[in-house]
Amino acid sequence: KGLATPGKAGIPLGVMKVLDPRQLKPDITETERILTVLDETIIKLELARLIPRIFFSLERYARMLGPEITSSLWELQKLSMEIQDLLASPGNEESVRAVEQHLKCSLRNILRLFLANPLLYHGLKYKIRVRESPADVFIKAFMEFRDFTLEKLLTSPDEEKEKFQFMEDISLRVEKNTGTISALQEELATVIQTRDEEVNKKDKMIENLKTSIEDLAKDCKADIQHIIKEGENQQKEDEKASKERCARLKRDVQLLGARFNELVLEHRASELVLRKEKCKAEREIQEWVQKYDTDMTEKQATYDELQAAYTEEKEQLSLLMEKHALLLQEYTEIEEEFFLLKEKEEEAAREEARRNNVFFCIQAHWKGYWVRSIYK
Repeated sequence: KGLATPGKAGIPLGVMKVLDPRQLKPDITETERILTVLDETIIKLELARLIPRIFFSLERYARMLGPEITSSLWELQKLSMEIQDLLASPGNEESVRAVEQHLKCSLRNILRLFLANPLLYHGLKYKIRVRESPADVFIKAFMEFRDFTLEKLLTSPDEEKEKFQFMEDISLRVEKNTGTISALQEELATVIQTRDEEVNKKDKMIENLKTSIEDLAKDCKADIQHIIKEGENQQKEDEKASKERCARLKRDVQLLGARFNELVLEHRASELVLRKEKCKAEREIQEWVQKYDTDMTEKQATYDELQAAYTEEKEQLSLLMEKHALLLQEYTEIEEEFFLLKEKEEEAAREEARRNNVFFCIQAHWKGYWVRSIYK
């Protein structure tokens, strides 16, 4: 009875979260970091699965990939061919290890370039058709591991304990009902077997009596009729008692069947409530996805506008840089002319000072000579 609705059933909230994992949302920084690492690993695995397919049509996707990624893919393809040649010829372990290390570095660089451009990754994912391979099985298993890790990270010990307690209660109820039904069925089978044995015993007794009656028919006709009548009455009484007991057991079975149907209806009602909550969660997820698509469309439009403005400003910056270079050249020439003029002025000032010193020296000698002439 306690499974009709979550409120009446007393189903713990933690168990409800475990029953519907899509309601789980990461709310811890460490959980988000772990999920980010797992999601990036899944993307890297899918990219590694797409790279061999890109090799066959690298020229076709070169414009879409860009020069940097294309050159890196060419380098990775050359390294793959080189390591295949080295593996074909024995005795080049050191060269194989060196090329293998270079190959790993090149692949990591390509994966970083793809991760830096998620739109390119999604475009290639839906444009390139790859046949199913064992890598798909591994990626699917890794995705299941990611969901299992999310469930474990977001399920607290108390919720896990409540989940196990809830499942144990359900198992105990099912075992109890199954045991009761099995016991009643065994009891019914025992009663039926006992009745059959009694009937067989009575039949044998009647047969024996009939044999005796046939032997003693001539001498004990009245006694034989009396015995037959008593046997028939006893058989009727036994059959009546057996039928009553069978009817009672059938009523018990019907009651248990009705109880079983009630439990089934209650479980179905609980399942309906859980399905409604599941549909509600799916609608919320769909709304969030639509909102995410709308936001990403708006952000893409804003990005395109900013990219156009950036391109225009970059062109203006190029023109200004050219003008700056011309002005810098003119400034250098003017500065050189100014330096030359300053040197000429300093040279003229030094010449003027030298002349003044000579003049003052001559004037002093003249005054001295003139004063000495007067005193003489």
